[in-house]
Amino acid sequence: MKKKPEVLKRVMAQAKASLKDAAAVNATRWELYRRLQSTGLSVEIGSGGRTKFNRQTRGIEKRHWTDAASVGASTPERLLVNGIKPLIVKAKGHGRRQRCGTDKFGFPIPHAPAQKLFMGFQTGDLVKAHVLTGKYAGNYTGRIAIRFKPSFKLTNNRR
Repeated sequence: MKKKPEVLKRVMAQAKASLKDAAAVNATRWELYRRLQSTGLSVEIGSGGRTKFNRQTRGIEKRHWTDAASVGASTPERLLVNGIKPLIVKAKGHGRRQRCGTDKFGFPIPHAPAQKLFMGFQTGDLVKAHVLTGKYAGNYTGRIAIRFKPSFKLTNNRR
């Protein structure tokens, strides 16, 4: 390590990091396992090493969702993951219950948006839009945000 001071510095910084989060995960993991076993259902656990072994022997790229499919001893010899694109799920909440908000200066805004739905859509829904004509013609995919008009805005759009 004398010849690589930048590596030594990085290792020492990691050595001083708190392990509080890792300890909480380890304690929770085993309690969750015990409770799932008590249901009588078939429960299997695996290590990160087994997951990596399963993934590498089957020639699967490292992704969060492919790791989830490669955990444990019951991983099939052949996983069909080519061409599969997982659905992206995000928790978006239900909005705020507060009837009176404040502006950027702290003064009250005496109303809350009454519109939560527009044409059957609500904020956070994943949509595909096929705009046939006009300035914005094309295919768009993204999350919708309901606005006051009532109308909506498409965010995170990709063509």
